[in-house]
Amino acid sequence: MSLSRHAIVLAMAAALLLPRLPSAAEWPGYEKLTREQVIAALARASASAPVDLYSKNLSGLDLSGIDFKGANLAAAILNRSNLASANLSRCNLTVSFAEGTNLTKANLQGAMMFSMQLQGADLRGANLSGARLIGDLRRANLEQAVLAKVDGAADMKNQSMGLMRANILSANLRGADLSGSDFSRADFSFSDLSGANLAGAKLSGAEFSGTDMRGANLAGADLSGSNFIDTDFTGANLADANFTAATFRSVRGIDRAKTQGARGLPPRTR
Repeated sequence: MSLSRHAIVLAMAAALLLPRLPSAAEWPGYEKLTREQVIAALARASASAPVDLYSKNLSGLDLSGIDFKGANLAAAILNRSNLASANLSRCNLTVSFAEGTNLTKANLQGAMMFSMQLQGADLRGANLSGARLIGDLRRANLEQAVLAKVDGAADMKNQSMGLMRANILSANLRGADLSGSDFSRADFSFSDLSGANLAGAKLSGAEFSGTDMRGANLAGADLSGSNFIDTDFTGANLADANFTAATFRSVRGIDRAKTQGARGLPPRTR
């Protein structure tokens, strides 16, 4: 079977197995709710009986500070909504859309954020600790966000549909806490991780092309098999990190980083 024909077969299989999601610009069939309707539904809900907001259109609403009580927000539309300081802990946000959404200081602890669209979202100071996070976070602002112990590893069960991983390209993660997280095979290309805490993180097979890692803490992190192209490590803490089988090309600042105990670095930097 030719490569092009093989790709067509896979695309047809995906269309049969996965529900079609509309583009970010069109939402026919998605019931549009008002802020008052959302609040009323949540008033009847509890942590043991969460509200079902599956595939509801909540775009553009001011939902700041609201406690969603673990609601089912799968396939919901939250584009450009204001969810600042909202409590979304333990919520199901699978295949939901939150493009350009204000999630500053939101509580997303333990949330299910699988295949979530977060392009351009503002997550400054948000708490995502313990969340399951795979999705599109291009141009997202995660400055000072807490992503400790996040499960952001690629979903290896869906290889026939293409690699499902966290795409965190051109994002701002300055000062973010990713300690103890698993972002294996994630793509951090062209993102700003300066001053971020990635101590003990699992980052094997990840992409760091054009990534700013100045002053980042990578102590004890697993970066085996990762790609570093035009990456800046100036002032980073690489102590005891594992870079075995990693690719280095046009990297900068390793000679000005803490490298004691690190494995797999280019010979001239050991």
